[in-house]
Amino acid sequence: MIDQKWTGVRERVMRLGTEPASGEVFGAGGHGWALEEPLTQDELAALEGQTGASLPEEYRTFLTRVGAGGAGPAYGVFPVRLVQGRWRWEGDGADMADLSLLAEPFPEQGPDPEALDTLLAERPEEEAFEETEDFDDAIEAWDERWDALMFAPERTAGAIVICHLGCAQREWLIISGSHRGTVWSDRRVDDADLVPLLDDAGRPVTFARWYLGWLEKAERTVLSADPAGPAR
Repeated sequence: MIDQKWTGVRERVMRLGTEPASGEVFGAGGHGWALEEPLTQDELAALEGQTGASLPEEYRTFLTRVGAGGAGPAYGVFPVRLVQGRWRWEGDGADMADLSLLAEPFPEQGPDPEALDTLLAERPEEEAFEETEDFDDAIEAWDERWDALMFAPERTAGAIVICHLGCAQREWLIISGSHRGTVWSDRRVDDADLVPLLDDAGRPVTFARWYLGWLEKAERTVLSADPAGPAR
C-alpha cells in the first residue's frame, strides 16, 4: 500500500538532521532538516475541498504521514499551511501556481514550438544596439512577450510548485490530468519549457520516488561521511 512507503520516513529524516555531516546535503541549510507537522484527515479534507482538487495519493499520504512540507529535495518541500482561513503553499515561487486552476488538467503540451522558436530568434542582442538604453527597452519588451507565452497561468494549470533549486529553477507536482502525480522540472528562466523528470529507464518520476530517492541519496552522503557509520 502507498501508506507503507512512508513508514519510518519522518524518523529517518529527523535522524539525518542530528548527524555531524548533515550539512553535506545540498539545500540542507535552507530546510534545516525540519519537517512540518503532518496534516490531520480533517485538514486534508479541508485543503482538497477548498482547492476543488483531489491530491495525488502519494502526496496526500505524505502530507498525513510524514509532514506538510519541510526537509526534502533541494531546499525542501514547500509547506502547505492555513493562513487567515485559506490554504496555500509557501516558498520561493509557490505563488506562481494559480490555485483556482488546480482542478483543471495540466496541459498535454506547452507553447507552440514554432511560436517559441520564432520568439527566441527575435531576442535582442546587446551588440546590435549603439545605446544601452535602447537595448534595455528592447529586451524589456521582449521579456514581456516571453512571459506572456511561457508564464501564462494556463501553462501550469493543475499543478503546484513543490520546491526550488536556486537560480529561479523550480519543480512542480502535477495534481490533475494525465500526468497526475508526476514531478516536472521548470527551467523557463533558461529559455526552456517545463519537462517531466525521468528516471534512468526513461519513466516519469512520481512524487514518492522523487522524495524517497532524495532521502536514500542523502543517507548515503551523510552516513558515509560519518565515522560512526549508520549503526547506533
